[in-house]
Amino acid sequence: MRRKQGETKPTAVAYARVSSKEQEKEGYSIPAQQKLLQLYAAEKNISILKEFVDVETAKKAGRSDFGDMLRFLRKTPTCRIILVEKTDRLYRNIKDWVTLDELGLDIHFVKEGVVISPDSRSSDKFMHGIKVLMAKNYIDNLSEETRKGMNEKAEQGIWPSRCPLGYRNVIGPNGKKVIEVDPEVAQLIVKLFEWYSTANYSLDQVAEMAREAGFVYLKSKKPVSRAAIHVILKKRIYTGKFEWRGKVYQGTHPPLISEEMWERVQAILKKRFENKHRKVKHDFAFSRLITCGHCGCALVGEIKKRRYVYYHCTGFKGKCDEPFTREETLEECFTGILKGLVLDDEVLELVKVALRESHQDARRFHDQAIARLQAEYTKLQGRIDTMYIDKLDGRVGEEFFDRKAAEWRTEQENILRALDGHRAANQTYLEEGVQLLELARRAPELFAKQEPREKRRLLDFLLSNCTWKSGKLSVVFRQPFDLLAVTNEALKREKAAGALSNSQCLEKLPE
Repeated sequence: MRRKQGETKPTAVAYARVSSKEQEKEGYSIPAQQKLLQLYAAEKNISILKEFVDVETAKKAGRSDFGDMLRFLRKTPTCRIILVEKTDRLYRNIKDWVTLDELGLDIHFVKEGVVISPDSRSSDKFMHGIKVLMAKNYIDNLSEETRKGMNEKAEQGIWPSRCPLGYRNVIGPNGKKVIEVDPEVAQLIVKLFEWYSTANYSLDQVAEMAREAGFVYLKSKKPVSRAAIHVILKKRIYTGKFEWRGKVYQGTHPPLISEEMWERVQAILKKRFENKHRKVKHDFAFSRLITCGHCGCALVGEIKKRRYVYYHCTGFKGKCDEPFTREETLEECFTGILKGLVLDDEVLELVKVALRESHQDARRFHDQAIARLQAEYTKLQGRIDTMYIDKLDGRVGEEFFDRKAAEWRTEQENILRALDGHRAANQTYLEEGVQLLELARRAPELFAKQEPREKRRLLDFLLSNCTWKSGKLSVVFRQPFDLLAVTNEALKREKAAGALSNSQCLEKLPE
């Protein structure tokens, strides 16, 4: 960064973020990031105008300071630099990347030794974009590990999430979070099932009776809505059993109603639903996938002359001018769109280079996290051992020892699950990244071979917001395939215009 004589010192904002409860508790990562950024700014003769810090935990989601930073940068046109530790500290999804890119900033990734700016080479931007893509994929992997821990609780009969109305979350005798009956609400829940199970009342009438009985949300004190009551009546958890991730478990919590009453309520709900909705005879490939671009209603399939499948607008909002469309026409359009994900061999190799670089960064993060978690586990075990000696010597009561030891063992169990998650992510990061690229590359081929239901599943995984208007199909790629599609399209367009190789295109892409 060269400055002419008399120019003022460049200004920047510094951004630091932690995303785990352990890092917040230790208070280690944020100060370390801030110190690193301050030293870098001093070395580069950059003045930090303002620091922004976000701490995300299970109880506190969202990034308020990230939004504040964007507002500050928009209001301060003289400040065009962001200092941040590394890629995954700044971006949480592809939308963050696009938003910052539109602001025309110089972003310094201090630990990675990379500066991305409007003047950066297109190849550098491309490599950086792939790192963002893989950071998003890594976040999804960590979310999967969190879900595994919740599945373990379900296997033990413990409801693994926030309790439904009628119950409340408490700490059980073994130090684990469980649910128990909420005496203030439980009887009203029972009444809902009793009223509806008679089949004498509609859902609207039951909702009105609940309001008259004083059924309100505990925090807002607003009446529980009809939609919420519908959800309550469908929940199996009130029988003592519960559904989690498609499986039914026998819970350890006390039931509020009998299974017979719950089954009776489900039968009434199902009968009334069937009376309102006509059954679908055929499972067409693009059912429930496309909306009409004229009026926003769904496009539905219909068989003509016993063999041809046509799609048309339901006309739910009134007569629509969109004509009938052959299924083969839609299939050709989807195939053409999916071809936008196909990377040729040269570009694929470039992507794999970026993937390997990104994997090295991720591996360092995992190794540091594993060391930190192992140290925390050892510290907790030391506490338990020390307190056990104190119990034997009579300095600590047995009841106090049992309670604290249970709490610390629960923390150790959580640490062991987190360790397993980091080890698994370390092993599968590169493999899953390559699988992601291979799926994108083979999408048109897979689409052509699948039966209608599988075609729909593939499209739903890759695309969203599909609309059909006047013979044209519009779609939005889901993350992270949107980044691949945009980059690949730019490469193909530049290559076709100048008959250049992919590596040359990466240098000539528009900034």
